[in-house]
Formats: sequence, C-alpha cells, structure tokens
Amino acid sequence: MYTGISYSSPTLCSAMVDLVPAFTFIFALISRMENLNLKQQSCQAKVIGTVISIAGAFIVTLYKGTPLNFSLNVVFGGKETYLSVQSNWIIGGFLLATASLCISVLLIVQTSAVKEYPEELVITSICCSMVVILSAIVALFAEGNPKAWILTSHKEFIAVFYSAIFVVSTRSVVCTWGCRKKGPVYVAMFNPLGMVIALGMGVIFLGENLYLGSVIGAGTIGIGFYSMMWAHAEDDKVGNENNENRDLVTSSSSAPLLYTKSIHV
Repeated sequence: MYTGISYSSPTLCSAMVDLVPAFTFIFALISRMENLNLKQQSCQAKVIGTVISIAGAFIVTLYKGTPLNFSLNVVFGGKETYLSVQSNWIIGGFLLATASLCISVLLIVQTSAVKEYPEELVITSICCSMVVILSAIVALFAEGNPKAWILTSHKEFIAVFYSAIFVVSTRSVVCTWGCRKKGPVYVAMFNPLGMVIALGMGVIFLGENLYLGSVIGAGTIGIGFYSMMWAHAEDDKVGNENNENRDLVTSSSSAPLLYTKSIHV
C-alpha cells in the first residue's frame, strides 16, 4: 500500500481502499457469509452498489483528468513528463487495488476466527505479531540501506507513532469487534469515509491538486457505498420485524395455555 501511495497520492489510496466493500461482499458470497437472493430489493442494491463501486475505482485509476484549482500560475510539464506521471498513477492504482483485495481477505479471515474464538485483543495481538515478523523479513531484502531505518525528523516519528497506535492497534481491535457483531461487509462499508477525509487533508495540508477524475470517481464510489448501506439497513429492518413477529406468535400461543391452566385450577 505504501508503495502504491509513493507512485500516486493519498487521495488515490483512499479511493482505491473504497474497493474493500465490493471485494469483501464478493468474498462473503463465496464463503457463504452473505446470502444472495435477487428477488429482494436489498440484495439487488448490494449487487448494484458493488458494481458501481468497482466502476468508480476504475475511473479514479484510469482517468486522472485535469487539475481543478483556482490558481492561474500553473506551469504544466511537457508530454514526456505527463506520460511518466500518468504511468506512475496507473501503477500506483494497481498496487493499491491489490492491497484492497488483501484487506478484504483479511476481514473474511478475521470474521471466521472471531466467531470461533471471540477474543478481539488476542486475535489482534497475533495478527500484529505476524505482520511485524513478515514485514521485517521483506524489509531486510527490499531495503539494503541501514540508514533508512533511522528516523531523522519529528514528522517521521509522529507518522510512525500514529500508525502504530491508531492505524494498526486501535483500528484492528475495532474492526475485529465489528466483524464479530455485524459481519465483514458491514465493517468494510465504512472505508469510503476515508476518501472524503484524505481528499480534504491532501488539499489543505499537502497542497495536492484536486483532479477531475478523482472527483468523478469518488462520487461514483459514494453512490455505490450508500446503495450498499441502504441494503444493510433494509436487512436489519426485516430482521427486526421477523423477530418481533416471532415474539408475537410465541406470546399469543402461550397465553391461552396459561389462561386454561388458571381456569382448571
């Protein structure tokens, strides 16, 4: 994921992470964690939302578009520079899409594990330990310069500290807890919120240009997100109604028995 960000931008990263709900829904269908009944409106909305989200991610990746800014003092590079940037943008999008696929698989595995062993902290500790070991092995081969491990500025220290506390530890525990309570698809649906946050922070703090492709793709992904959100709200509504009807039938069938028993006494 970090390599993908270096080739593209944090905004593109957040947009591609929005593919996680679509990928998770597909894997949940394969693993039978989600049921697909196309006669129900909620299932139709899930399928449509998945397709729209994937289409939006392709728009963000393949169509960068013109920068949307209000500054007239913009100097554009030559054709060769543009092609190089566009090529890096596509490579970064591909790497970020692969990372989103891996995150979706992780959510499915976490849900299966937490249902068998409902201890979020233990599962998160094991996952983080495995990540540290695997990352250390890969980093030793990928980075041959020992000085790269030295933090040279306060910004680097803050970034590492923030990632360790919030991105890895806190988020992992919350996601595992959410997978146990509501399932992997529900947890994955909140990834599009990062797109809005990254878009605003990238423009405000990093001075990024807002590209037309990012805006169109983000809007498309947002439509898919709300479609899936509505579908899950409908599923919860139907589930609550079924539970209420079941309770009503149980209470009505037990009342005459109690009444007869009292008369007999």
